[in-house]
Amino acid sequence: MSFEYLLDASGKPSWQGILPGAPEPYFLRRGEGEHAMLFTDLFTVLLSGDDREGQFGVITAECPTGDVIPAHLHNSTNETFFVLEGKVRVFVENREGTKTSQLLEPGDFGYVPAGRPHAYRVEEAGRMLGVVSGGFERFFQEMGTVTDHNTREQPPFIPEFPRMQAAARSHDMQFLPGFSWPDA
Repeated sequence: MSFEYLLDASGKPSWQGILPGAPEPYFLRRGEGEHAMLFTDLFTVLLSGDDREGQFGVITAECPTGDVIPAHLHNSTNETFFVLEGKVRVFVENREGTKTSQLLEPGDFGYVPAGRPHAYRVEEAGRMLGVVSGGFERFFQEMGTVTDHNTREQPPFIPEFPRMQAAARSHDMQFLPGFSWPDA
């Protein structure tokens, strides 16, 4: 599946050129990076797998209080949650099948290894920093819409279901419909 809607007339991804795309030193000021809106959340890529030869990506997410993000798992992506502002409840199923959750507040950190069902809910509007396996940071641009605005104060972007499915397939991710959390 291709993502023609992310390409400009030159055929290059619309985010290309903001980050170096190679392992070169660079610096970003607050609010800089590659921005994408997904629903009501602003995701910013600070470091891509392209810049780290596929090792890892670094993103921020600025999110309002909201519903539980649908349960899902990443077959090959590890995911972290570091809360900078606000409160985020992370739901996860461990290897034994026990479903638990943790409320993370500013300065708290959570880790979900590849293959573990999980979800999260922003309980108090805030910002998170995430480190993901290289390449997955592009998921938010592919499922969302690229924007030049560095603030969440813009119209939400609700992707059509085929776009959501294509982005998930492209990043070896599975949504888990019907999966529930006892304390959600």
